[in-house]
Amino acid sequence: MFSFLTILLYFIHAVPIAGSPPIVLWHGMGDSCCNPLSLGSIIKLLKQQLSDPYVLSLRIGSNIVEDTSNGFFMNANHQIDYACKLLNADKNLTQGYHAIGFSQGGQFLRAVAQRCPEPPMLNLISIGGQHQGVFGFPRCPGDNETICNYIRDLLRFGAYESFVQNHLVQAEYWHDPHKETTYRKASVFLADINQERTFNEQYKTNLLKIRNLILVKFLRDTMVTPHESEHFGFYEENDTSKIIPLRESSLYSKDLLGLKTMDEQSRIKFLESDTDHLQFTDQWFIDNIISYLKD
Repeated sequence: MFSFLTILLYFIHAVPIAGSPPIVLWHGMGDSCCNPLSLGSIIKLLKQQLSDPYVLSLRIGSNIVEDTSNGFFMNANHQIDYACKLLNADKNLTQGYHAIGFSQGGQFLRAVAQRCPEPPMLNLISIGGQHQGVFGFPRCPGDNETICNYIRDLLRFGAYESFVQNHLVQAEYWHDPHKETTYRKASVFLADINQERTFNEQYKTNLLKIRNLILVKFLRDTMVTPHESEHFGFYEENDTSKIIPLRESSLYSKDLLGLKTMDEQSRIKFLESDTDHLQFTDQWFIDNIISYLKD
């Protein structure tokens, strides 16, 4: 009897209850894991629309204050390492999870997919993620104007200085089209995950393991410059009047991340919202995103 109960209890704990797959969220700059007005509302919507999903909203730090601050000042590579440890330690994710990144959380979760293939990421949904970086620091989200003014000055005068690169998150995806050589050499995060420094075969192999890459671009975005970065587009070198879309980029033609392969297999979904940055309705989210989270 004892042996039977032991086996039964094992299966109760080891076999996940049928329902929607787990979902992992990563917030954007100036936000936190647990803001009831932002990710809190997303979690509520997910639970309303899906079959009782387990939702993990990543907190990078020991509390919400640290989580918000780390979105500005904790080296992005260290944040990815921190997130990977959280994901590996969470037994609810062992069979796989869907990932939704908001703004800079989009490229951070892509880095997770490339660097940490276990537990397996199923679909990766990037909502306003800056996958080719930014060239221009916008209005500040929330009550962080003093911080943002400080960051603007650092980016303007020393984005590629080693101290700034290692301690300022936004500098780590700052992409100056007039300084491409410097960017590729100095960028400690974006140039690495975009295979612009040295080629890492594992990054491509791991990203190809996901089912779909869903990219959301905001057509009236006043936060991300250029907003085409949200679909992997960016300025032509030395010419901010011209955008090179993903399919015309070397990243695509050389298939450095497997994006060409995924696109040819119809595994990249290019979505748009005719609104400002992260400004979407519940109904837009239901109509465009929920279907990718059901199985």
